Amino acid sequence: MIKHLTAAALLAAVASTATAAPEAYILDASHSQILFSYNHLGYSTTHGMFSGFDGEIAFDQEDPAASSVNISFPVMSMLTGWEQRFAHLMSGDFFGASEGDMITFASTGIAVTGDNTAMITGDLTMNGVTKSVVLDATMNQAGTHPMAEKPWAGFDATTSVLRSDFNVGNFAPFVGDEVQIMISIEAMKAE
Repeated sequence: MIKHLTAAALLAAVASTATAAPEAYILDASHSQILFSYNHLGYSTTHGMFSGFDGEIAFDQEDPAASSVNISFPVMSMLTGWEQRFAHLMSGDFFGASEGDMITFASTGIAVTGDNTAMITGDLTMNGVTKSVVLDATMNQAGTHPMAEKPWAGFDATTSVLRSDFNVGNFAPFVGDEVQIMISIEAMKAE
């Protein structure tokens, strides 16, 4: 169910000439998560997570709108907290997932909305379907990581998607069709 993704591209960089060019940052897999939640029959809110995924952010300090983000992760890396729920979500009732099936997000545009905020539009591909989604993103912090002693940045983002748009809408509307997504990522400057 997550329709995630990914995380929000924005910050930290170095100018190479009179104009800055985007610099590559890679996600810190140990501190990046995508959380998702949906209504279960009106009785509860069910949560799940993806973690440990890879991705890259290119950030242009002088022109943040020229930045980009790309993330991908296996469908079967979903964490639900209950083995039977995971098995059901991977079954033909939902994803019909097998090893190698991926979820991807690739930004197509960034609209800067404030000093540390942006709306990131991108293509979310899941279950063989690609749809445009918009991430409401905030840069939490950018600077030198106190332990790694290298440029680091952290972002949060939110969005929502309809699982039926991705052909995983079984049991809607009883099991909520709308899935809320919360993304929190850290990224380090690539070497």
